[in-house]
Amino acid sequence: MARLRIGTGSASEAARFGDAVEAALAPLADAKRAVGMAAYMRNRFVYLGIQTPERRAAIKPLVRAFAPVGPAELRAAADVLWAHKEREYQYAAADLLVHWRAVFGVDELEWLLDLARQKSWWDTVDALVKVTGAVVRSAGAKGQKRMDRAVRDEDFWIRRTAMLHQLGWRAGTDTARLFRYAERLAPETEFFIRKAVGWALRDYAWHDWRAVERFLDEARERLSPLTCREASKNLAALKGDSGKRRA
Repeated sequence: MARLRIGTGSASEAARFGDAVEAALAPLADAKRAVGMAAYMRNRFVYLGIQTPERRAAIKPLVRAFAPVGPAELRAAADVLWAHKEREYQYAAADLLVHWRAVFGVDELEWLLDLARQKSWWDTVDALVKVTGAVVRSAGAKGQKRMDRAVRDEDFWIRRTAMLHQLGWRAGTDTARLFRYAERLAPETEFFIRKAVGWALRDYAWHDWRAVERFLDEARERLSPLTCREASKNLAALKGDSGKRRA
């Protein structure tokens, strides 16, 4: 496929890309499956009824050929897809952004957070975390300072984003910031926040389970049972593996 050039970032050019995605997805729609997919998401969104592997296979050539020359082109195309009512188009936008995340710099963080506020639910918020985290990591201190504000945001989806932005960083994780965010969010009763705190801790445990175990031992009374369960899921296995390596 020829590489798509969205040279000026204009609405018409972004719409052309959106039309191409729509043409790729429309033939795959399954009305019966759409009912079940909507029910799984508590009927918050309308679906075409396309499963993730099918969707990604259909748009993969378009995403690869997109080749944005700058952030404006990428934002414009994602905005077009995000405006569709069917949920698969938001997923397609997230796939596009994840693939071309290296195009973004710290100046796009505000736009990414604003996008996460639109049609928010765990599926799109968590997909966008992959992009936000990559931008923050490359931006260094300036990006981390923005996350320090995000963890105090009035929108709990933005607070979730801040909690999760270091997923997969392993040795690059700012552990002081990770544990500080967990402590800050510990009093919250929102399910998706409690789950996120546990997830972030569980993810870091793959790199340093001892640090996570120490934190849980010290903070357990302040953390929710859900957070502790999520954070502890792999600790026994990780401790066992460590013991075998020492033997």
